[in-house]
Amino acid sequence: MDRKIIGILVLMALLVLPACKKAEKIVYPETAKGTQVDDYFGTKVADPYRWLEDDRSAETGKWVEAQNAVTFGFLQKIPYRDKIKKRLTDIFNYPRYSSPFRVGEYYLFSKNDGLQNQSVIYIQKGLEGTPEVLIDPNQLSPDGTIQIGLVGFSGDKKYTAISRSEAGSDWSEIRVLELAAKKELPDRIQWNKFSGAAWKGNGFFYSGYDQPAPGTELTAKNEYQKVFYHKLGDPQDKDMLVYEDKKNPLLYFSLGVSEDERYAFLSVSKGTSGTELYYRDLAKKSPAFEPLIQGFDFDSAPIDNVGEKFLVYTNVDAPNFKVVLIDPKKPAKESWSTIIPEKLEVLNSANTAGGRLFAGYLKDANTKVYQHDLDGKLVREIALPALGTAAGFGGWKDDKVLFYTFTSFTFPPTIYKYDIAAGASEVFRKAEVKFDPGDYEVKQVFFGSKDKTKVPMFIVHKKGLALDGRAPCFLTAYGGFNISIQPAFSPAAIVLLENGCVFAEPNLRGGGEYGETWHKAGMLLNKQNVFDDFIAAAEYLIQAKVTSAAKLAISGGSNGGLLVGAAMTQRPDLFKVALPAVGVMDMLRYHKFTVGWGWAVEYGASDDPKYFKNLYAYSPLHNLKAGVAYPATLVTTADHDDRVVPAHSFKFIATLQENHKGANPVLIRIETRSGHGSSNITKAIDEIADAYAFFFFNTGLKPKYE
Repeated sequence: MDRKIIGILVLMALLVLPACKKAEKIVYPETAKGTQVDDYFGTKVADPYRWLEDDRSAETGKWVEAQNAVTFGFLQKIPYRDKIKKRLTDIFNYPRYSSPFRVGEYYLFSKNDGLQNQSVIYIQKGLEGTPEVLIDPNQLSPDGTIQIGLVGFSGDKKYTAISRSEAGSDWSEIRVLELAAKKELPDRIQWNKFSGAAWKGNGFFYSGYDQPAPGTELTAKNEYQKVFYHKLGDPQDKDMLVYEDKKNPLLYFSLGVSEDERYAFLSVSKGTSGTELYYRDLAKKSPAFEPLIQGFDFDSAPIDNVGEKFLVYTNVDAPNFKVVLIDPKKPAKESWSTIIPEKLEVLNSANTAGGRLFAGYLKDANTKVYQHDLDGKLVREIALPALGTAAGFGGWKDDKVLFYTFTSFTFPPTIYKYDIAAGASEVFRKAEVKFDPGDYEVKQVFFGSKDKTKVPMFIVHKKGLALDGRAPCFLTAYGGFNISIQPAFSPAAIVLLENGCVFAEPNLRGGGEYGETWHKAGMLLNKQNVFDDFIAAAEYLIQAKVTSAAKLAISGGSNGGLLVGAAMTQRPDLFKVALPAVGVMDMLRYHKFTVGWGWAVEYGASDDPKYFKNLYAYSPLHNLKAGVAYPATLVTTADHDDRVVPAHSFKFIATLQENHKGANPVLIRIETRSGHGSSNITKAIDEIADAYAFFFFNTGLKPKYE
C-alpha cells in the first residue's frame, strides 16, 4: 500500500446514496465449506473458505460468476442506478491537467479531455510551444487498461523511462522514450514493482524481482527484490546486479541518484515504514554502499547533495521530521547539522528547486509551505489561496519557476506558476468544472475518541442543509501507514452533496497528520485506537444531529477497507451501509500473499504470539458472528488486485453471507481487468455509480435524477 494509490481509494470511498422500495429477499450463492483449521499458539482457528484463496481455480471462477450475478441482479433493479451513472459521467467530463514539469528545453504534462480512460502525456518546447502527444495510453489496449507513468529522466534530458502496467496490476514493465523524436526504444525491463529509474550516464538503476512461477503472478509472495543497472540498448539479461541481500528475502530496495549523478542513495526497508539509508560515490570504482543511517526505527530520505554533503529528511529524534546536513565522512548523528529543525507541525515534505529548499507542513491536515535557502535560512512563507492541499514544490537546480497544484473540498485543482526569486504565484491553469463552490460549506470539527484523544474531522454539505438528523451521511477515512489524508476536490462527491448528503472525513490515528507520534498511536498493538476514532466520529455525527444511524454509510479502501470491516463487526448497530473496498480482511494471513509481508511493520504478523492475539481480536473475517444483523454491505474488489489479493474480500463476504441475519443485502462486486484501484475511468464511474445507488437505496434517499 503506497501513496500513489490513495487518491484513487479516497475517490472510491466517496460512494454513497439509497432509494425507496422494499427489496426482495436475496438468495445468496452457496459457498462450499472446507475443514481447514489452523493452530495459533494453542488457539484453533477455522478457515473453511481457504479454497477461495486460489483465485485462478475453476471452482473460484464459478463462485465469482455466481456472486456477481446476484449482485448485479440486485443493482439493476435500483430504478435510478443508470441516472446516477449518467450524472457521474457528465460531471467527470471536463479537461483535467497535471502541472507541467520542465525537462531540458521541454515541458511535459498530462491531460485527460474528460472521459478518456487514461490521461495522455504531452510534450512541448518551452511554455509557449505547441503541445504534442508524447504517449497516449488509450491507444495501447482495446479496453484502455494499460497505465503509463514517467519514472525517471536521463541527465542529458534526452530520454525518459516509463512504467507500463496492465489491468491494474502492480507489476510493471520499464521502457524508454526518446523525447525529441517521441519514439519508444526497444529496451524492455520486466517484473518490477514500485520501482523508479535512476539515471547515471547511458543507463539507469531500477529495482526488480525474479519472474514468478506461471499462474502465481498475482498471488505469490514477492521476495528477494534486487537492484540492477540497465545500459540502453542491452537486453535485460545483461543488466548488472548492483545490490541484493540473500539472507533477508523480505526487504524493499530503492535507489536514487543525485542530480549531478555523483552519488547513489540506497534506501532499505522491511516494509512500509522504517528505513536504512546508504550511499555510494559513483566517481569511485568501489561498488560498496556505505552506511549513513542504520536501523529500521526511523524514516529517512535523501533530498539532494550540497557539494560533498547530503541534505536528508528524517524523523531521527524528531517525530515531526526535520532536515539535516550529513557529511558522509562523519555520518554519526552527533555530527549532523540541523538545517530545518523540528516544529510543532509535522514537516510533510522537503524538496529542492532553483537552489532553494521548500518545506511543506501540515497544520490540522492543511498545507503550509515555506521557502528556505539551502542553509536553512527562511526566505518566505508561500501564500496559498485558502485552507487545503498544495503539492509540487520540487524541480531542478537551474529552475527559475516551478508549478504547484492547489485543491480543497470545494476548490477544484488549480495549477499555479511560482517565480522562485520573486516569491510570486499566478494562476496558470484552472479547472473548468460545472460546480459552484459557493453552494457548499466546509468546516473542521474536533471530537473526543474513546480515550479522550481529540481527533479532527472535515464536514462538507450544501449550504442551508438542515442538520436535524435526517440527512444521509457518507463517512470515510483511512487511518494507517503514516499517510496523511488531506482536503481534496472530487467530482464524484458532487453527486452526494447536490442530493443533500453530508460528506465527513476524520483524520484518524495511524495517519501522518500529526507526525510519527500520531502514526504510532494507531499501529501494531495500538491499532484498535483507529477503530475507536472512527466509531467516535460516527457517534459525534449522530449526537450532533448531522445524521442518524439509519442514514449513515461508512466507506474506505485498502487499509480503509480493513477500517470499515472492523467498525461494522464491532458496532453493527451504528451504521446502515458499509462499503469496504479492496480491504485487508484476513489479518491472520495477509502477510502470505504478494507484498503483504511489508505491512507487518504496521500491523504485526500472526506468526508472532506477541501480535496474534491482537490481530485476532479485530480481524474483520474472524469477528463476524452468527445471528447478527449487519449493515447493508457492498464489498468491492478486482481480479487483478495483487496488492490486497481478492481472497480477503472473497472469504469475508462468504462468511458474512453465512452469518448475517436480517433483510439488509450483503453483496460483493468483483471487477474484471482491474486492480487495487480502478484501471480506467470507465470502470471507476461504473463502480462509483453502483456504490452510490446501493447507498441511496438502502438509506431511503430518492435522488433528484429520477
